[in-house]
Amino acid sequence: MITDPIYSISPIDGRYQSKTEKLGKYFSEFGLMKYRTQVEIEYFIALNTFLGNDFNEDTKSSLRLIYKSFKASDCHRIKEIESQTNHDVKAVEYFIREQFTGSAVESFIERVHFGLTSQDINNSAIPMLLKDAILNEIYPSLQKLSLQLHTLGSKWSDIAMLARTHGQPASPTRLGKEISVFSERLYTQLQYLQNSIDLLTVKFGGATGNLNAHHVAYPTKDWSDFADTFAKEQLGLSRSLFTTQINHYDELATIFDAWRRVNVILIDLCRDFWTYVSMDYFKQRVVASEVGSSAMPHKVNPIDFENAEGNFGLANALFDYMSNKLPVSRLQRDLTDSTVLRNIGVPFSHTLIALQSLSKGLGKLELNQDKINQDLENNWAVVAEGIQTVLRRENYPNPYEALKQFSRGKNALNKSDFEEFIDSLHISDGIKAELKSITPFNYTGIKMSSDERFQFPEKLL
Repeated sequence: MITDPIYSISPIDGRYQSKTEKLGKYFSEFGLMKYRTQVEIEYFIALNTFLGNDFNEDTKSSLRLIYKSFKASDCHRIKEIESQTNHDVKAVEYFIREQFTGSAVESFIERVHFGLTSQDINNSAIPMLLKDAILNEIYPSLQKLSLQLHTLGSKWSDIAMLARTHGQPASPTRLGKEISVFSERLYTQLQYLQNSIDLLTVKFGGATGNLNAHHVAYPTKDWSDFADTFAKEQLGLSRSLFTTQINHYDELATIFDAWRRVNVILIDLCRDFWTYVSMDYFKQRVVASEVGSSAMPHKVNPIDFENAEGNFGLANALFDYMSNKLPVSRLQRDLTDSTVLRNIGVPFSHTLIALQSLSKGLGKLELNQDKINQDLENNWAVVAEGIQTVLRRENYPNPYEALKQFSRGKNALNKSDFEEFIDSLHISDGIKAELKSITPFNYTGIKMSSDERFQFPEKLL
C-alpha cells in the first residue's frame, strides 16, 4: 500500500495534507465506519430499552466504548469482513456482532441492526459526521477569518481610498469600510448556515421508510415515536417522517448551498485584494527563503489569494453538483447517491484549504499609504459630484452640466484647477470656501464602524 503523500492522486491527501488531515476523522473511510458503528450501538441500546431489556449503566458504557475508542485496527477489521460480504454496512453489523460475542449482551445479539436497512445507518451517520466536521474544524477557520477582517476593518477605518466603479476613479471611500462590506455579507450568510445545520435530519424508517419490519415484529409498539425520540436524543438530529429507502437530502443541499454562498463572497474578497496588491495599495511581507518567480527574482506574487480563489472555486463546483444531484433519486431508491456521499469531504477540504490560504494572505499585507494617497491626489475630478451636489442645494442653475463641462475628459485636474473653477461661479464667498474645503481625502461620506455584530461567535452552536 502506498502511504507516501507524494503518490496521492488528490492534492487534498498529498500537497495539502497538512491543511486537511484534521478532516480525516470525519470524512475518511475510518470516520464513516466509526459513525456507522456509533449509530448501530446507540440504536441497539435504545431498542433494547424500548423492548423492556434496559441494560445497566456499566453495560451501556462498555457498549459505547466500542465506538468511542474506535481504532484503525477496528476499521481494518470491518474492511476485511467487507471483502467477503461486499457490503460495507453489513460488515459493520458483523463487526459489532463479533464485539458482542462473549459479552453480557450476547443473548440479545440478533437485535443488532434489527429491522434496519443500510440507509438508516448511512443517512444517520453522514449528517452526524458532517455536523461535527463543520462545527469542530471548518467553522473555526471561518471564524478566524472573520475576526481578521473585523480587525483590519477597524485598523484601517480612517484610511481614505479612491474607489473604482466600472474600473474608473469614483467617489472616495474608506478602506476599512470596504473590508466591512465583506464582514457584513459573511455575517448575513452565517445566519443561513446556522439554520441549515439546525435543519439537518436523519432517515430512520426501514427498507422503504414505513418501518415495515419493526411493525410486523411488534405491531402494538409505537415505532414512529421510538424513531423520532431515538434520532433526537441519541443522534442529536430530527427525523424525516416521510421518506423512501433514503433521506431526501434536501437539508444536505441547503448546507452545500449555504457554504457555496460563503465561498462566493470570499472569491469576491480574494479578487479585490489581489487587485489592490496589483495596484500597489498593499505590499506583501517578504519571507526571505521564498521565491516569487523561477525567472524573475524581484517578484512577490499574491499566491495566497490565488490559491484561495482556486480552491473556493473547486469547492463550489462540487457543492453545486451535490446540491443538485443528491435530492434526485429514482422511485424508492437508486445507488447514485452512494458514491457522491463518499465525496462530501472533498468540497469541504477545498474550502478549508482556501480559508487557510486567504487568512495567510491577509496576514502578509502591509498598507502602502503613499500609493493610496498618490492616487487620491491624482484624481481630483472625483470631488465633482460633491461640488455639484452642494450647488444643487444652493439652487445654482444646471450645476451638473457645469461640472460635466469642466471635468469630463480632462486629464490631471488638480486642486488649483478646482479652485479656479469655483472662483468663476456666481456664488457667495462662504459657499466658495465650503466648496474649496472638499478634497479627495475628506470626501468620504459617513464614517461607519465595523461593530461587534459582524464578529462571528466563537462557536456556531
